[in-house]
Amino acid sequence: MKDGFVYVDESVRGIRWDAKYATWDNFTGKPVDGYLANRIVGTTALCAALARAGEEAESRGFGLLVWDGYRPQRAVDRFLRWSRQPEDGRTKRRHYPNIDRAEMFDKGYVAARSGHSRGGTVDLTLYHLATGELAPMGGGHDLMDPVSHHGAQGVTPVEASNRRHLLAAMDAGGFRAYEREWWHYTLKDEPYPDTYFDFPVS
Repeated sequence: MKDGFVYVDESVRGIRWDAKYATWDNFTGKPVDGYLANRIVGTTALCAALARAGEEAESRGFGLLVWDGYRPQRAVDRFLRWSRQPEDGRTKRRHYPNIDRAEMFDKGYVAARSGHSRGGTVDLTLYHLATGELAPMGGGHDLMDPVSHHGAQGVTPVEASNRRHLLAAMDAGGFRAYEREWWHYTLKDEPYPDTYFDFPVS
């Protein structure tokens, strides 16, 4: 592994994870280039910030479940190639019901140069400490739709409240939100703000 990067689950107490791009459960419908294991990797700075966010979440009765952290550039390149392929409908209803594949980039849901590849960005959600159940958020991971935006209409009061809990926890950890995706947060003080890495997650 690259110096300065670690496995999140080995560095952050109580963290749960499900590395979506290492599985078939993502918008491409298959494991993505560069993800060789279902693990989450991030910078040591990211993990320290996640630990702080986790403490705030715990005070609210929640834990953190991470879907993605560091993302190899080859995975981003794979997203771009996938967006140019003919539509097969396998993941459209769940992940991008109201747009075409190519629009993911135009509308800001996927980037050709991703903050994930710098090691300072995470995709994550909350779970209830009392039950282990995921907190309802008004749409799942990588639902590329206006309902996923912060402050979106069409979510229930409970879902909106849970989004605010996540936002408060991540803000306490030193992260900034991305307005189009309630699950996407980037360190305010990234250690590698201009470097896009490509080593695999293994």
